[in-house]
Amino acid sequence: MSESEGLPARGVVFWPVGTGDSTTVVVDDLLVMQVDIHDMAKADDEQTPEVAVVDRLVEALPVVEGKPYLATFVLTHADKDHCLGFADLLEKVNIGELWSTPRLWREYNDPDAPELCSDAVAFREESERRIAATMDAVNAGTVPASGDRIRVVGYDDEHSSHAYSELPDEYLAWPGRSLTVLDGHERAGEFEAFIHAPFKDDAAAARNETSLSMQVKLTDETGVDGKVLLFGDLAHDTIMKVFDYSEYYNREQYLAWDLLLAPHHCSKRVMYKRDADGDEQLQMDVLNAFERNARPGGTVVCSSAVFPNVDVDGLNPPHRMAADRYAEIADEVICTMSWVDEGAPSPVVFGVDAAGARIIRGDLVKSAASEAVIELAASAVGRRFAAVTAAAVAVGNEIPRSAAAFTTGVGHERVDAAVTADRGGSSAPETPVGFGR
Repeated sequence: MSESEGLPARGVVFWPVGTGDSTTVVVDDLLVMQVDIHDMAKADDEQTPEVAVVDRLVEALPVVEGKPYLATFVLTHADKDHCLGFADLLEKVNIGELWSTPRLWREYNDPDAPELCSDAVAFREESERRIAATMDAVNAGTVPASGDRIRVVGYDDEHSSHAYSELPDEYLAWPGRSLTVLDGHERAGEFEAFIHAPFKDDAAAARNETSLSMQVKLTDETGVDGKVLLFGDLAHDTIMKVFDYSEYYNREQYLAWDLLLAPHHCSKRVMYKRDADGDEQLQMDVLNAFERNARPGGTVVCSSAVFPNVDVDGLNPPHRMAADRYAEIADEVICTMSWVDEGAPSPVVFGVDAAGARIIRGDLVKSAASEAVIELAASAVGRRFAAVTAAAVAVGNEIPRSAAAFTTGVGHERVDAAVTADRGGSSAPETPVGFGR
């Protein structure tokens, strides 16, 4: 495909949002799926970046009945760096369907569970509203309308005490199931999400280990497909369970990847465990599993702050030792906050068309950013992917060079700067996050 023909019609955009996840899957001109969001709030410190992902999505999404339309929003788990900005998104955009996990209700019923942030609470409350609307529709002999739809992904032994307990199976999903419908629109042959996790046995595990994990496959009209593996914030043991189960049931095709989103923002806890002496021991089983399922040209994307030169014990991801291990098993490792230009990072754009499944580079991404979003939002084939790409480029250009400044300095300077740049303020989170300790 020549550059003059523009971007492919479908693909995935990874936004430069610091250490957090904001992944946009463009299926076609109508259907867009957002997996997690990290829309950072502006702090009093003017050095802090304000990354307005929600506003950029509003500009790029298709307009249906007078309002921006997002077919599906998927929350892998309810940590702040995966749902920050959801309440704002819900107010500004019509979200056809939510994908949730049972963990939200287990935490709601558990007084000892870590406190949910306000956006996670907003997500749970909206989920419960949709559950009620779905049950009303079912009891009336109809189906819920777009804007009232929900799918609960996973199973919890305590489901009888949760709000979703009466939902019919068609509104549920479990590991081992493929989904090809987004907000009531069947896209078999173009889109498939194969669910890997959360597992029933992990329902009471730490929040990260209940992350929704899936392989997303996008297929071009010519039959060329691209496969993306998303693991949320899972660590070694649960990721190995995904590989072991799929291989046992001969489902290796759902482990294949052209692009792997590094679990938990390039955390070392994916491939290292501490022994009794406190030393880090490399777990080759997971690296071997990643490598044997990589397709030619496999790329690892890390949605994180810039990799440190060296790891500081106790610091949350990203971890240099994890990035180095990924570099040994992938053709390329990309950090979202240093892609192309560390001072004004570009989105990582993964496209699928007759030319193959690949990272889109150079002038194609730049040209998407140079055109007016209103023009890109036209219904011509391929424009939706270009519109989302352009919006993500605008986010990268909004990030001041000071946002990447924490890549310099050592020790407490790096920690202090990372907190300011990524958390939207100068104070530490109320509860610890990550595996870094």
